[in-house]
Amino acid sequence: MPKHSVPAVTAAAALVCLAAFGPTPGSAAPRADRPAGEPGPVAPRFVPGACPEPPEPVEALSAAKCGYLEVPENRSDPGSRTIKLAVARISAGSPKPGADPVVFMAGGPGADTFDDIPFLVDSGLNKDRELIVMAQRGNLYDQPNLACPEVDRFNERAVGLGYDAPQAEQIMLKAVTDCRARIVADGVDLSAYNSTENAADFADLRGALDIPRWNVYGYSYGSNLALTYLRLHPEGIRAVAIDSVAPSQFVTLPWTWGSTAEGIHNIFEACAAQPACKDRYPDLPGMLTEQVRKLEAHPLTLNVMPKDGGKTVRTVLDGGALLNLIVAFTPRPKDMPAALEELSKGNPERFAQARAAGSVQKAGDFAHGLTNSIACSEWAPGHTESDVLKAGQKTYPGWPDTVLAQPPQLPFQYPVCGIWNVPDRASVQRVSTVSSVPALVVSGTFDVKTGASWAKGVADNLSRSTAIQVPGIGHWVVPQSPCAQSVLASFFANPTAPETSCVDDLEPQPFTIIPK
Repeated sequence: MPKHSVPAVTAAAALVCLAAFGPTPGSAAPRADRPAGEPGPVAPRFVPGACPEPPEPVEALSAAKCGYLEVPENRSDPGSRTIKLAVARISAGSPKPGADPVVFMAGGPGADTFDDIPFLVDSGLNKDRELIVMAQRGNLYDQPNLACPEVDRFNERAVGLGYDAPQAEQIMLKAVTDCRARIVADGVDLSAYNSTENAADFADLRGALDIPRWNVYGYSYGSNLALTYLRLHPEGIRAVAIDSVAPSQFVTLPWTWGSTAEGIHNIFEACAAQPACKDRYPDLPGMLTEQVRKLEAHPLTLNVMPKDGGKTVRTVLDGGALLNLIVAFTPRPKDMPAALEELSKGNPERFAQARAAGSVQKAGDFAHGLTNSIACSEWAPGHTESDVLKAGQKTYPGWPDTVLAQPPQLPFQYPVCGIWNVPDRASVQRVSTVSSVPALVVSGTFDVKTGASWAKGVADNLSRSTAIQVPGIGHWVVPQSPCAQSVLASFFANPTAPETSCVDDLEPQPFTIIPK
């Protein structure tokens, strides 16, 4: 699922899926001498080169070995052009590292992988093993890059519009139309930007780097991709760790409502379990419903100075915006009860500042083109806007339909998909991954993007899996939890028997209590 609104088969079935999408890497006889960018298949190869230079320098890149993986854009098209995917190899901190590296699969889809490197290093991913990161096809630093600055500019304006307002939809659809036209005019085959091709890229990367075995770590959409990779290309995978699980077989647009509601429910239940929080905020579910209904009926229009300073921003806070700020963890879960209480007393500052922060966009950093290609081919098919509304009504029966009609974090996605126009891939992507490869499944009880309970169905199909739920932690658990970092390190050291005891005594941290 989208990463920055702040920081899931048998061998026979796998063969059917691969047949449906053309030859597996290496099964054809592509030319290795065709220059990148020219039409025609190319033998996957790694070409050393300079490391990316992010605007905010990433220290680990200063000593990394970088370059590009060159692969066909569309493996099922004999005339496909070649694309380049940015790769960085970050050395292990240990003088005697493990022989099998860790390869990382980022969230999103569409998030800047290289932006995640500091979190990975701080979490110890390269402490005992080499860490390999590759920007998924279409991401920043790739050729082509499926960024949509048109959509980024819409997001800047959106803070001053109602979350589900007709004007917001009109402007967004124009931005998506313009982005698609520009990308396609550049020769991009949008149908090739999907999880099957993404997984094949990682299989090709292992071969191109001549790595016999490696470990996989992915979070959010990266967990979905890791499960797809494990299902279609199990060879050479020593162990797989997935964090904040987006199960391949379950993820649809209506699914987002139940997943979001689970995380919010867990936060409120944790408050109720702390006497001071329960006493101060005795009915958080009722308070949230009241505020969503009130703001949707009478939106607040405010001039707000972003938290980091700058010019004041015209900001509209309505019911849909409130819900989606909570999904984005702004404010943080520990502050959410206090923020809701303040809002109910006429002080919307915490939520308004968080909404205003959306006016500051890094245009071109996020590959909205990859997001739409995957969402529209893998998550949207088989359901309708009416199904999204029904799922919302089932989850929050007291909320306005105007809020419930939009899947959390993906407003207007069905009309967007009507514009994006990519093939339906649901039947080949919504497949369970059944495997005996050792696996670690990590969830946070406060995750409002990928609800923690959904991980169980994934773990049940992984016969040598260890599953943990970390109390009080939200989306992307490992960087936020020293305990989860310890479990992950133990898992890569001993995949069949990781040490998980640190989870047993964990409790959510105390919630912020404001005086009456």
